[in-house]
Amino acid sequence: MPELPDITIYVEALRARIVGRKLEAIRLASPFLLRTVSPSPREIAGRAVESVARLGKRIVIGLAGDRWIVIHLMIAGRFRWLAPRAKIPGRVGLAAFDFEDGSLILTEAGSKRRASLHLFAGRDGFAALDRGGIEPLDSGLDAFRGALRRESHTVKRALTDPRLVSGIGNSYSDEILHRARMSPMKLTKSMTDEEIARLHRAVIDTLTFWTERLRAETGDRFPEKVTAFRDGMAVHGRFGQPCPDCATPVQRIVYADNETNYCARCQTNGKLLADRALSRLLHDDWPKSIDEVE
Repeated sequence: MPELPDITIYVEALRARIVGRKLEAIRLASPFLLRTVSPSPREIAGRAVESVARLGKRIVIGLAGDRWIVIHLMIAGRFRWLAPRAKIPGRVGLAAFDFEDGSLILTEAGSKRRASLHLFAGRDGFAALDRGGIEPLDSGLDAFRGALRRESHTVKRALTDPRLVSGIGNSYSDEILHRARMSPMKLTKSMTDEEIARLHRAVIDTLTFWTERLRAETGDRFPEKVTAFRDGMAVHGRFGQPCPDCATPVQRIVYADNETNYCARCQTNGKLLADRALSRLLHDDWPKSIDEVE
């Protein structure tokens, strides 16, 4: 799922291409994409774009007359910038937003259709989509501490809960926790002030590093390679590969559609975290430390 750095790069690319331009038409290829009934796409079309912003992991496009387009890419949604009135791709295409000098194409890979499009008349209409989490790059240590201690969760869950922290998902939370040298299973209620400060610094450093790196890689082009797995990541998506800091094989915990990647030496003092499926299967044969694996 595109997260804060990826969404930021999308927003910057869109601002350069559509702010001040008139949205000529919205073409829908999937009836399941649009989640609101009023205003209609036809009522939104014909208005000039005034702003593009990020709301959590959503992209918000503001148009003249207090009209708003809100898009959530979910896991597999992506944008393409193509020639004006470009054909919507048959298998993955969901919608096209047509401008005089180009069309913004929304696609989604896979068979599940999770991406969403909301249209609103008035800013109050999409207020409910704001989950309320703090902006990690704009909030100070006190606000960050308050968000973490609001509820008792694992720190991995807290970082990815949009009610607590905005814009962070599975991939960058792995990278943040590796940089902070912190177990993803550590409970937020048990964290000391020093640990919270260390985590806060890791959040800022990680998100800033990747935003700047993606910005440099994209340049003036439209971002085409938006992915949760990037070369140069320390642990995310690197199960079995050496940790860049200590060369220990990266470990993982698999649950549902997600997985957590971590370095046992750098983050858990050598302890292997229990994978729900494998640890239940192996019982006493489940290794307790990385030394038993190596």
